[in-house]
Amino acid sequence: MKLNRVMWGIILLFVGIVLLLENFNIIEFYWRNVWSFWPVVLIISGVNILFNKNKSQTGNMISLGVLVIMLGFVFYKGQQPPAHRLWFGENFAEDFDINIDDHEDTTSNTEMINFSEPFIPLDTAKKNILNISGGGTSFDLDGGTDSLIVANVERRNGRYTLQKETSDSVNTLTFKMADKKGKWEFNDGGNKVDFKLNKTPEWNINMNMGAGAVDFDLSEYKVRSFRFDGGAASLDIMLGDLLPITDVVVKTGVADVKIRIPEGAGCRIKTKTGLSAKDFEGFNKIDNSNYETSNYKASTKKIFINLDGGLSNFEVSRY
Repeated sequence: MKLNRVMWGIILLFVGIVLLLENFNIIEFYWRNVWSFWPVVLIISGVNILFNKNKSQTGNMISLGVLVIMLGFVFYKGQQPPAHRLWFGENFAEDFDINIDDHEDTTSNTEMINFSEPFIPLDTAKKNILNISGGGTSFDLDGGTDSLIVANVERRNGRYTLQKETSDSVNTLTFKMADKKGKWEFNDGGNKVDFKLNKTPEWNINMNMGAGAVDFDLSEYKVRSFRFDGGAASLDIMLGDLLPITDVVVKTGVADVKIRIPEGAGCRIKTKTGLSAKDFEGFNKIDNSNYETSNYKASTKKIFINLDGGLSNFEVSRY
């Protein structure tokens, strides 16, 4: 068995045991402490290169021994209460002038903010691109609207903006968590955004986020493409078959991804999922990376899904 597979297996076993002990309230583990010891990854990689150059049994044992010792150290430090409330440390905040304590923009009280852009008949003939970015936020799609887009924000931290750029053939809508000039801004979550989109035009949706949750029912929308790039996120989307072709691209780190597609649409899934779990109900496996529905070739409506993830859970089902 390859050493890399064994090492990844030990790491997954470590994470699973820690999560299980947390769930049963046996330990209290502070994951932000683990981030402080990210150089451990460099140490383990270096040891693996030095002692496993000739793929010797001794080199394998040394590499595995160092990995176990390092994980034991991380397990010990992870149970100690953090000295500060930042994931990146106080020194990092000082060096990069991160905005942490600006009470003008960060408040414990919830604030409701509404954004909207009007819909005009010419928008139907244009390519409509919606770019969404932000961390610590729950995004929902809450039905249709007579406007082009409406965003109702329940804000505890951070600031949001909605901008529209238009040309003869393209509308580009950008909804994002805004940064102050010259500073980075982090928040501890608690924000919620409810979108309403017009159902008449075609949509190309691009989402870029770190931690957060997305719950979009797109079954009644003409979605030409949906692209998601996220870290520790939860993604739950339902697609329709109102267009001949829909492209879906999902790239994640550690995420829970659920995609639902209509039974009448033919679908092909291409995966590059590493150590991720895959559950593709109603699909035929073509090879280790490709899956298809039985009606893929015959269907006039097709959905192409590309999944790329490190340590995620991918589920694709039909309704």
